[in-house]
Amino acid sequence: MTPPVVLEARPQSVADPQGGPWYPSKTELLACLPAELTRFHPLKAWGSLALSVGLSTLAYAAGTQLPLSWAATPIWLLYALVTGTVAMGCWVLAHECGHNAFHPNRRVEGVVGFVLHSALLVPYYSWARSHAVHHAHCNHLEGGETHVPPRHTSASGRATEQLRQQLGTTLFGCFSMVTHLILGWPLYLFVGATGGEDYGRPTSHFWNGAAFQQGIKPLFPVNFRGWMVRSNIGLVLMLMALVYAAVLTSPARVLCVYGLPYVVVNAWLVIYTWLQHTDVAIPHYSSAEWTWAKGALQTVDRPYGALLNLLHHGIGSTHVCHHVNSRIPHYNAWRGTALLRQHYPLLVRYDPTPIHQALWRVATRCGAVRQNPTDGGFYF
Repeated sequence: MTPPVVLEARPQSVADPQGGPWYPSKTELLACLPAELTRFHPLKAWGSLALSVGLSTLAYAAGTQLPLSWAATPIWLLYALVTGTVAMGCWVLAHECGHNAFHPNRRVEGVVGFVLHSALLVPYYSWARSHAVHHAHCNHLEGGETHVPPRHTSASGRATEQLRQQLGTTLFGCFSMVTHLILGWPLYLFVGATGGEDYGRPTSHFWNGAAFQQGIKPLFPVNFRGWMVRSNIGLVLMLMALVYAAVLTSPARVLCVYGLPYVVVNAWLVIYTWLQHTDVAIPHYSSAEWTWAKGALQTVDRPYGALLNLLHHGIGSTHVCHHVNSRIPHYNAWRGTALLRQHYPLLVRYDPTPIHQALWRVATRCGAVRQNPTDGGFYF
């Protein structure tokens, strides 16, 4: 069973107080996506699961046969890239379970999501909660969650801009890539890095005691602790399985077979979320200018290509639709994306920039944000 994660968004108005582009209301935006898009197709859902789990099983099994030697380093790097890329599909489907968009039976859906995310060392219920906050307050500087940029007037904003000036474009871009792609996900889970202003620092996905309730409102209320414990139990069981595997084989074998793809999975996760909500022309809003529809429409779809869209179930190319209605399964999101672009061609974002170029642009040019008086948005 999954915990209740549907949150009420903050009050909204259709009119832009700064006279910027017109945005529809939440009701109008949702109305262009017919209810039939939320219908489940079991064969498609279980087929996607079989594809991701089957390919991941084969890939990890191949890792158990590779030689543990320095001479095999190129083979291990290739193994990590392929296996982590394939396993990301399991991550996406677990994320879909957290949105109640995988299966009509909540208990079955909860088991699938819990097992998949626990196997990838993701605290299933805790992350579903913080992710629901992200959806309810997308691109909101105070109430948003994950990849919320610092204002240039804040301490972290000043430090970021100072570091960017000291390092220069290239070194800052490399530093930003490493901190985001390698360290970003663990830092978010343990201390709430890149979380919204309202929730303070630190916030932890593993415990919500007083030390992790520093903001003006809690990211995880006290009554959520039982779900956090359940998430932690899944992680402990997975860690025990890894320790047992290390005893049977060797720690080096487990680190290579499981640890290397784990880093790649996390990198893919950050690439997707970073590029979905961050770029030089994508605004973030404070409470006075933010509306639910305006925030949802700051999400951007990008061209990941046929293979990655197959393996990752279109998560990066249909993300605007996902933010407008997260109950739409991935196999219906393509039609939803087409309908949104048809109804709001000037508002639905799509950036054709190749992914590696977009990633470098974001890494080198996106630090802190400052407000544009024309539309009230905060830009990098």
